[in-house]
Amino acid sequence: MRTASAAKVPSARFWAAVLAAVPIALAVIMNSTDLARPDLVLVVGLALFGLPFAVNSSLHSYLILAYAGSEKAAEDVGFYYAANAAGRLLGITLSGVLYQVGGIAGCLIGSAVMLLLCCLITFLIPHSAAATSAQQAPT
Repeated sequence: MRTASAAKVPSARFWAAVLAAVPIALAVIMNSTDLARPDLVLVVGLALFGLPFAVNSSLHSYLILAYAGSEKAAEDVGFYYAANAAGRLLGITLSGVLYQVGGIAGCLIGSAVMLLLCCLITFLIPHSAAATSAQQAPT
């Protein structure tokens, strides 16, 4: 693993936390009783969600390629896209169920929980060349 990819792991953690903060903030704001335009707040909030989402997505793509190495990059990228598609399907289905059960607040809270889980998972990413080499060493 190159040093540049090791430097991106803390960035991935930071942007995952920022991404999780947006639906948490939206859920709190949307539950306010004196909100004059909840429709506008939701649209603007979700538009703001797009910035950390784009940065997070690009960091994940970068890390997949950086950790894959040249020998198995195509295989790892293919697995990443397959997992991404499965996650989108699961997310769409889960958001529909959450909306039926808890409305928009349920969707936002469910999104925040999944994003916090994503943030926690980033702590499992090795961020040193020694850790990556030890994981790839044949046993």
